[in-house]
Amino acid sequence: MPEKKLSILLVEDEENLHEALKLNLELEGYEVTSAFDGPHALKAVENEYFDLIIMDVMLPELDGISVSENIRLQGNEVPILILSAKNSSADRILGLKKGADDYLTKPFNLEELLLRVNKLIHKSRRISSKEAVADEYNFGKNNINFKALEGTNKQGKKIALTKKEAMLLKLLIENKNEVVAREKILQAVWGYNVYPTTRTIDNFILNFRKYFEDDSRNPKYFHSVRSIGYKFTDV
Repeated sequence: MPEKKLSILLVEDEENLHEALKLNLELEGYEVTSAFDGPHALKAVENEYFDLIIMDVMLPELDGISVSENIRLQGNEVPILILSAKNSSADRILGLKKGADDYLTKPFNLEELLLRVNKLIHKSRRISSKEAVADEYNFGKNNINFKALEGTNKQGKKIALTKKEAMLLKLLIENKNEVVAREKILQAVWGYNVYPTTRTIDNFILNFRKYFEDDSRNPKYFHSVRSIGYKFTDV
């Protein structure tokens, strides 16, 4: 069977630019889905899996920054490349803060765009190759039931988990033995519209140690990596 084409959602309302980009991306071997405004872009993301989104900022009905933020609030990590006529550092920072992975100002060089697309596609593949965690996960003599929002420790004691605790546990376990950056946790668990302090995430980790570690002062599973993020280890 031929390998499935990598898919891109192209969100651009300027018709001539849209057609030119679509043609060039298809010539590079990508499968391109078109959206010309914010609501249709969100609907497409809801209904389909994409390896990459190319997002214009100035869109009818809902701008590209808001669309990107909405996508991130749903916990979707698809790489997003913002295209914008706005080139101030404040605009770039806003775009990246709201969930974009890259930001390219108009007018741009087509070859540069295609190089950035290729780079972000590789990131997308790394994300999708992460091992998905089932509804239940066992480590040591502990068990987590993500669906029931419940944990069981080695003594057999049931632990009620909040939704955010379950989300953070799932994120750490999906990336087991790797450091998960604080920024990724903020994006995936809290969303960009609310910023907990580092202390908030630390408190979650302290709770996990209290629930599941033999010795919370010498953790085997849940680790803080200074100035970077957090890691779940399960050898």
